[in-house]
Amino acid sequence: MKRTASARLEFDVAGPAEFVLSVAASALYEQRAEEALVVTQDGAPVAVRELVDQHGTRLHLCDVGAGRVLVDYRVVVEGRLAPPPVDELDLVRSRRPSRYCESDTLAPTARAEFGGLTGRDLLAAVSSWVGSHLAYVPGASAPTDGAVQTLLDRRGVCRDYAHLVIALLRALDVPARLVSVYAPGLSPMDFHAVAEAFVDDEWHVVDATTLAPRSTLLRIATGRDASDTAFLTSHGAAVTVASMQVGAVADELPRDDVTAFVSLG
Repeated sequence: MKRTASARLEFDVAGPAEFVLSVAASALYEQRAEEALVVTQDGAPVAVRELVDQHGTRLHLCDVGAGRVLVDYRVVVEGRLAPPPVDELDLVRSRRPSRYCESDTLAPTARAEFGGLTGRDLLAAVSSWVGSHLAYVPGASAPTDGAVQTLLDRRGVCRDYAHLVIALLRALDVPARLVSVYAPGLSPMDFHAVAEAFVDDEWHVVDATTLAPRSTLLRIATGRDASDTAFLTSHGAAVTVASMQVGAVADELPRDDVTAFVSLG
């Protein structure tokens, strides 16, 4: 499978700031046929340095000043990556409550709704339940909303769906984490977020929004929740998003059976 992804982001910066960008395809993809990341400020190039975390997430750091900052990224990935190695420490972290995934608070709900289910049946049931209990409403949630607030509001966007899925699975002792992705077939096009659950000795994608085929998703960042996977973290002066264009296409868009296991590759 050949996938092409791109992002063009413009920011207005009030003063000196450090950017931590998370827009590049995961380091786990070795077959990156083409790739370029360019950061400029008011037309002048900005030096970028790369860090890679334990999940293969590539973070790009740069220092900027007051003015308009433009981030341009494009990648072409051919083929699929092999399942990443299983990290026992990651499995421990992925069962714990986190900032946006309050699995301890939602444990009674999880046991009442999904008690007795395991494996494929559990993932399908949680995905269906979250998809039927939430309405996808852009702009309906606040950046600080977690899974509990999402369930109370019964609406949100992709990260909210993923947080609720993760919290419910962790409440049942299933390791679960969040992945930011490029999503061919997504409409309207944007960065996308899905859950990943560790079942039968492998990580499998759970996307309760059902907005894009899971087999085409291109991994960007992996973490406990959205606090680990934001496309931009800034330190210093105030930063405002002026414009954002995201693109993702694949040479095929297969149908997605939500009851089937799909690994993110």
